[in-house]
Amino acid sequence: MSVYDDALVIDGLNVSNWDSPEVFRSLHAGRVTAINATIVAWENYVETLDHLSRWPQRFREYKDTLTPIRTTDDIRQAKKDGRVGIIFGFQNASSIENDLDRLSIFHNLGVKIIQVTYHERNLLGNGCWERRDEGLSNFGLDAIREMNRLGILIDLSHVGDTTSLETIEHSEVPVAITHSNARGFCDHPRNKPDDVLNLLKERDGVIGSTSFANFLPRKFDSTIEDYVDAIEDLIERVGIDHVAIGTDYTQDQPESFWRYIGSQQGTKWPSSFVSSTADYEKFAESPIGMETPEKLPNLATTLSSRGYEDEDVKKILGGNWMRLFDRVWDGM
Repeated sequence: MSVYDDALVIDGLNVSNWDSPEVFRSLHAGRVTAINATIVAWENYVETLDHLSRWPQRFREYKDTLTPIRTTDDIRQAKKDGRVGIIFGFQNASSIENDLDRLSIFHNLGVKIIQVTYHERNLLGNGCWERRDEGLSNFGLDAIREMNRLGILIDLSHVGDTTSLETIEHSEVPVAITHSNARGFCDHPRNKPDDVLNLLKERDGVIGSTSFANFLPRKFDSTIEDYVDAIEDLIERVGIDHVAIGTDYTQDQPESFWRYIGSQQGTKWPSSFVSSTADYEKFAESPIGMETPEKLPNLATTLSSRGYEDEDVKKILGGNWMRLFDRVWDGM
């Protein structure tokens, strides 16, 4: 049995088109154990409930290949059954609007991961694209405490630097950066500076290295080797126990998706983002050798070829996510 076949393979972020059968076929073909599946980015409370309501039908339609995840035991069972575990995740806390009690409602519906902000400012704090980042609001501090209490993993991938630092400091349990790289490796606002990475490590959190080409030094000329360079760079900064994968796959997403997630507050289209279909098609590219989830076995092969022992490859592929999930979700 290969190291990939034996490993729990967990992708820290996938934001693909959930209405595309090809997405689920590719995940299953890649023998992916579980993904953090983005349910919302800018949606409000009612829109989020509508998105969540579509998943029971998907689980029925793809019952032989998909399974919902609420606990780490569910992930282990997904591995045994050869199915893909779906972890409900939000890329924005905008869905709770101004009511913290809605965190409990979403948790009861199976939401296990929530990002504090998405790109810009919300009622909790500031995103990585905001003009200024004053950190967490009073409401944001209370939201952090409530997510800790419920066992919802906090994500900081699109969050501003000061808001990220304050979240790590105030959270009673470790947090995640599900899909970013180091800013010192590739200078981009979506990548994280060393002070955030160092505090994440100190508090026993995990960062999922993203294969999204725009956050790699060679951009759209990147290959799987460039992605592994990003993983190795993070390992050098925070250590092997704190690095995982968070591809940020956007498989089969239409142009309308990019116009939505790239808009200010989900409504105002910035001309500097993606201005044409051709630009969108380029922006959506993944590194060569990492184009879709069914190529993920290549990642294990590349890591092994660089001298990583099997146990360390397993940590990167999913073991580190499992340790964090065990701690935050199940209190282990």
